[in-house]
Amino acid sequence: MTQQKFSIGLSQINNSFSGANYLPYSTGLLQVHAEKHLKEPDRFEFLLPLYKRCKVDDGVKHFNSADLVGFSLYVWNELLSLEILRGLKKSNPEKLLICGGPQVPDNAEEFLRKNPQIDIAVHGEGENTFLKILEAYPKNDWSDIPGISWIDPSGKFITHPKSDRMRDLSVIPSPYLENVFEPLMSLDSNAEWLALWETNRGCPFACTFCDWGSAIADKVFRFDMDRIYQEMDWFSQKKIEFIFTCDANFGILPRDLDIAQHAAENKERYGYPKALSVQNTKNATERAYQTQKILSDSGLNKGVTLSMQTVSQQTLEDIKRHNISLETYDELQRRFTRDGVITYSDLILGLPGETYESFAAGVSSLIANGQHNRIQFNNLSVLPNAEMADPDYIVTHGIELVKSKILNIHGFQESSEDDIVEMQDLVIGTKTLPQDQWRKVRAFSWMTGLLHFNKLLQIPLILLHRQTGVPYHEMIEMFMGVDSAEFPLISEIRDFFLERAKSLQKGGPEFHHSPEWLDILWPDDEFIFIRLATEGKLDKFYEESKKILSSIISSVDAESDREILFEALKVNQALIKLPNQPEDDEIETQYNILDVYYDTIRGGTLSLEKVPSTHTIKRSQKTWSDWETWCREVVWWGNKKGDYLYGSHSSEKYYAGHY
Repeated sequence: MTQQKFSIGLSQINNSFSGANYLPYSTGLLQVHAEKHLKEPDRFEFLLPLYKRCKVDDGVKHFNSADLVGFSLYVWNELLSLEILRGLKKSNPEKLLICGGPQVPDNAEEFLRKNPQIDIAVHGEGENTFLKILEAYPKNDWSDIPGISWIDPSGKFITHPKSDRMRDLSVIPSPYLENVFEPLMSLDSNAEWLALWETNRGCPFACTFCDWGSAIADKVFRFDMDRIYQEMDWFSQKKIEFIFTCDANFGILPRDLDIAQHAAENKERYGYPKALSVQNTKNATERAYQTQKILSDSGLNKGVTLSMQTVSQQTLEDIKRHNISLETYDELQRRFTRDGVITYSDLILGLPGETYESFAAGVSSLIANGQHNRIQFNNLSVLPNAEMADPDYIVTHGIELVKSKILNIHGFQESSEDDIVEMQDLVIGTKTLPQDQWRKVRAFSWMTGLLHFNKLLQIPLILLHRQTGVPYHEMIEMFMGVDSAEFPLISEIRDFFLERAKSLQKGGPEFHHSPEWLDILWPDDEFIFIRLATEGKLDKFYEESKKILSSIISSVDAESDREILFEALKVNQALIKLPNQPEDDEIETQYNILDVYYDTIRGGTLSLEKVPSTHTIKRSQKTWSDWETWCREVVWWGNKKGDYLYGSHSSEKYYAGHY
C-alpha cells in the first residue's frame, strides 16, 4: 500500500533591497531539521518557500497544493502573511496553518481570536516544535507539544509553556550546506541573493525595547566552528555579496576573532563576501576592537556601528541597559578614530527616561568624543514580545503610540495592489518626553544631521567648538531658534522639520518621498540638502549661517575667532561635492583650517595657527554630470560615512533599507 505523502509550504517573506533578496534562512532551518529528524521523512515533501512580497492571491496560489503551511512572522511581513493565511483557510479549511516568529505574542489568545485562520501559534525556537507538529500530523494531537497555543473546537484557548532552549545546536543541520536553497536559487541564475547567518544564539542583556535579549536573557550557545567555516566557504563560492549576521553580540566570544579572520581571508581569496554586517558586542572592549578592526581592514564592513542607543544614565536604568558600559563605547570610539576605522553611532529617540535636554547633551558628547561620520537617529517602535510592550510598563513610563507605516530608508514608495502596508507601533511621547518635546528632539536630530553629518557646516562647527568651547548642541540650537524675518531660509528648514515631526505623530511616513529625485524615500535632512543644492539656495544658506555662527562668537566674547570662522565657512562651502564641476579649484586661507579639521576628525589635537596656505580641491578626480547621479552616488551612497566633501570617497553600491 502506497503511503500518503503530505506537502509542506513555508514562508519567510522579506522586502527586496535594491533588487536583491534574502534567502529564507528561518524556513530553511525548519525544513532541514525536519528532514533529518522525522521518524518517517518520506511522508512529507517541501514546496519552494515564499521569500518575498507578492500579491495575496499569488501567495495563496503558491501554497495551493500544500497540506500544511508555516509562516514566520516579522514586523515587516505580518499583515501580508496574515492575509495570505486568511486566503489559504478560505480556499481550504482543512489546511493546517501555523505561525511562529517574533510577531507572534507570547500571550497569544487575543492574537488567535483576531486571526481565526491560524491553527497553531508557535513560541520561541521553532525547530523542535515544528518537528513535533509534523510528527503529530494528520491526527493533530498536540497535547504534549511545548511552546504552542491554539483555540480548540469548543472555543477554549489552550497554551503550553515554552520548552527549554536548545543547548546543542549541532543537532540542527545547516540549510546552506545541505543545499536546501539550491532549487530556489536555480530558478534564476542572475538573481542576487543576500544571506542571514548565525554563529551563536542567545543574548545576556535584557534591554526592554528589544525582543531579542528580553525574550532570552540567557547564555549564548554556539554552532560548531567547522560548520561556521564551511558556511562561510559556501557564501564565497556562491558569490554572496552581503551577509547579515544574526548574532546579538558579535565579538562576545574569543572565537569571533577567528570567524572574522576567516571571512577576511575568504574575501581576499574569492572576492566574496564583500560585506559582513554584525551587531557589535556591548562590553568586551579589546575583543570588540580587534574583531571590528579585522572586518574594517579587509573592507568587509563600511564602518563600525556603536549602538549605545542613549547616553542618559536614567534612561539606561529605565530600559535595563545599566549593565552596558558607556565608557566602553567612548574608548572604542577613541581607538577606532585614532586608527582610521570609520564608526557610526546609533541613538533611539523617545526612550523612557530621556528628556530633550539629556538627548541633546548626549548628541553633543558623542560628537565631541569624535563621532563625525554619522549618528543614526532611529525612531522607537514597540515590539510585541519586548518588555516595553507590557501594559504596566507602558503606563509607568507614559508611553504614547501611533500606528506608522514601515518604510525602508532610500527604498521605493511601493504600492500594493492589495493595499497591504506593514505597520509598526511608533513611540511619539513619554512621561519624560511629552509630545511637544518629542517633536523638538526629532527636529533637532534632523538639523544635526543636516549641519554636521551631511557636512554642510561641519568644518566651522568643529573649529568653533575647539576655539570657544561652546557645546555642539548649543550651536545647533541656535539654528533651531532663529527669527523667521531675519533668517527666512534657515527658519523655513526648521519649520519643515517641526512639521514633519508633527506629521509622524499623526502616523505620517518616517522618510520623505521625492518623486523628482530618484523616486525614493529620503531622510528629511538629506531631502533638505538636495533641495538646497538643486534649487540654488546654498549661497543663501551659507550667508544666513555666517550670521548665526557670528552671533555665537559675539556671545562668548571671542572676536579674535571671527576671521577663523569666516575662513572655515568659505572652505566648507568650497568642498561640498556638487555636479558639473569638472575643473580643480584652489582656495587660499590665512590659517591652517584644513589641517586642524582633518586632524580633529582623526582624533588629534593639532593647534590652530596663522599659516597662509593654498589648498587644491581636486574636483576633476570624480565628477557627476547630472543631479540624479549626484543624488544616488553622493547623497545616498555617501549617507553612512557622510562623504559629502571633496577628498572623501564613497561610490560603492549601497542597499536600500540598510544603514
